[in-house]
Amino acid sequence: MKQYIQITCPHCKSEDLVKNGHSENGTQRYRCKACRGSFQWNYTYRAWQPGIKEQIETQTLNSSGVRDISRNLKIAKNIVIAALKKNSCGGQHRLCRVLETACPARD
Repeated sequence: MKQYIQITCPHCKSEDLVKNGHSENGTQRYRCKACRGSFQWNYTYRAWQPGIKEQIETQTLNSSGVRDISRNLKIAKNIVIAALKKNSCGGQHRLCRVLETACPARD
């Protein structure tokens, strides 16, 4: 007996999806017809799972170090460093805006 899983787009929650090839490790990829977003249903690498980047930001704001974060989330410390570098570009990202509000510059 086959069981079917209803897959929805993680970006817009639409059910109008088409198959969009496979990843390098053979996992099926999907593309949403509504928002044209592409995603995998099952991620092999923990660092790419939804919510990991937000957890890195949260733990950084709670004064956790890079090695603490990588140990807690069970991902490589290079991934944590790359995520922090990507989020610290010129105040455009959410982490920079949060830090600016939490620690305003003193004159």
